[in-house]
Amino acid sequence: MCGIAGILRFDGAPARRAEVEAMVAALEHRGPHGRGFHLDGPCALGHARLAIIDPKGGAQPMSNEDGSCWIVFNGEVYNHRDLRRELEAHGHRFRTQSDTEAIVHAYEEWGDACVERLDGMFAFAIADLRRRRVLLARDRLGKKPLFHAMLGGVLHFASEIKAIKASPLWNGQVNLDSIEGYLSLGYFIAPATAYKHVHKLEPAHTLSIERSRIIDRKYWDISAFDTDERSGDALVDEVDARLAAAVARRLESEVPIGAFLSGGIDSGLVVSYMAESLGNPPITASVGFDDKAHNELEPAALTAAHFSTRHSTETVQPKLEDVLDPIVRSFDEPFADPSAIPTYYVSKMARQHVTVALSGDGGDEAFGGYVWRYLPHQLEEKVRRFVPGSAGRQAAAWLGARWPRARAFPRPLRLGNVLENLGRDPAGAYYADLCFLKPQDARALLGKAPTREPAESPVYDQVTRPYRECQSDSAVQRAQCADLKVYLPNDPLVKVDRMSMAHSLEIRCPLLDHRIIELAFRIPTRTKMPNGQPKSLLRGLAERRLPRKVVTMPKRGFTAPTGAWLAGPYASQFRDDVLSSEARSRDLIDTSRVARLFTEHRNGRADHSFALWAVWMLERWARQEEAACPEQDGAGFPAASGRRVA
Repeated sequence: MCGIAGILRFDGAPARRAEVEAMVAALEHRGPHGRGFHLDGPCALGHARLAIIDPKGGAQPMSNEDGSCWIVFNGEVYNHRDLRRELEAHGHRFRTQSDTEAIVHAYEEWGDACVERLDGMFAFAIADLRRRRVLLARDRLGKKPLFHAMLGGVLHFASEIKAIKASPLWNGQVNLDSIEGYLSLGYFIAPATAYKHVHKLEPAHTLSIERSRIIDRKYWDISAFDTDERSGDALVDEVDARLAAAVARRLESEVPIGAFLSGGIDSGLVVSYMAESLGNPPITASVGFDDKAHNELEPAALTAAHFSTRHSTETVQPKLEDVLDPIVRSFDEPFADPSAIPTYYVSKMARQHVTVALSGDGGDEAFGGYVWRYLPHQLEEKVRRFVPGSAGRQAAAWLGARWPRARAFPRPLRLGNVLENLGRDPAGAYYADLCFLKPQDARALLGKAPTREPAESPVYDQVTRPYRECQSDSAVQRAQCADLKVYLPNDPLVKVDRMSMAHSLEIRCPLLDHRIIELAFRIPTRTKMPNGQPKSLLRGLAERRLPRKVVTMPKRGFTAPTGAWLAGPYASQFRDDVLSSEARSRDLIDTSRVARLFTEHRNGRADHSFALWAVWMLERWARQEEAACPEQDGAGFPAASGRRVA
């Protein structure tokens, strides 16, 4: 796990070392064990290293035998030893035991198609000096980040936006369309970011740059759906074997390794396989809050005791004034998932004991864990065909829009949503359900005329395209596929990467092994969720391997009590930040509407946790932007003086 950065000039001038050094300095938290650089004409590569494999010989940038190809790499390739044997048989000579070297030789042998042979999580850049080209690549599921920007005719790329911001050519102009999408979803969808000139390389994509020609290529996708007709027991056996192998592949490390352990079955299963493969008690870490609804320490302790792990726990009583700014700074753009806070704390605690940790991310998207969304979506598709014509759909939508809404609860009563969704096509219904804040409410926060049509959102097409392109006949499979491509790489995986790397901790996700993902989508919904039971196959596996009480406990989620914080101890801080005359976001946000939502939330008339938290994170980010770049007129963000974003 590392931080990578680089520049490629198109004006014929040589790259300057000072520029790439400044970019790498901004990534020191991702790689505290060393820095390296390579410059050749218009191209410069930089690397901040977190040493995991071959600590002595794996320094980067790294080249092939004759120095014609150079690589900077972030991640882990789990099949690097198999690749090494194959490449040596083709005549390649290796100088180190590093997985990085396997990639650069694989590029020599197979060109851009080398990514299709890599098993792991990765983001890398290869400078092919002989052909005067650069290849950027990102892993299949988007576990490792990679950003790129064309600034002043110079291509910049890096693991995090803050490295690109270190360039003297930085342009911090904000992307207003993406801000509306952020308010609805709580995050930015690749390839968009909060900045007009910065883009994320999408998962399973490569970007090749040669003689000013840029080619974006997708190299992997899920290709088979609903084709595995085996019984549940046979499939549990299959998942058992694949998950055991996936965990074993992720245990290679020359530094201490452990696991995040929540109270759920996904992380519990990962720990169970670790205990088997390691042959000794693994190191585990868990955090919780005083609020019982946000505390899974009890079931986590049961799993830890069952496998005799060396378990560390902490009941967090966070002081947001101490951690909020570091957390906001880690994301480089607004990010409204409050589970970043417990992830920050568990990463900090785990790093005291290990440098690598395994997690249970991915089980919900692949095996049907979001039952509160998937089952109503399935019901809507069945009922929609019986709703008579457009008049019937409009009537259902009208009734749903006026259905009583739950108080003191983060989501409206579900029947109202179902009725509203009957007036939409399935993709539109999926989008409306994915939004934490409905499109009309997000627009209202920006002072725009409200609309009930999801398709008017600037991110609607990005969200619904994977749903519409999915080849399954199952509404649940289509929703899971879209979640895998939209929600997972842009929210949970971003959260885990930034919070762990803020503490120089590497996270590996066995459930996101691409072979497990491909298997999961070959399994029909009726088998994955029989009679509406979420994650039936993983639960069947958990019944074999985990304490029964852990399996039967209701899912709580790894979240934070933001509603209570905003109504109680941090209400005055929110008011001072967001509703004051000095708020940096007040020319973008309708502060009178925010004030009404805040009053309703504090009085208990409604729960506006997400909207208020999203606006607060937007404001805290804007403050950091202005503090970091005062010479750029608020870094391109509206401020209280009446400035507007171009």
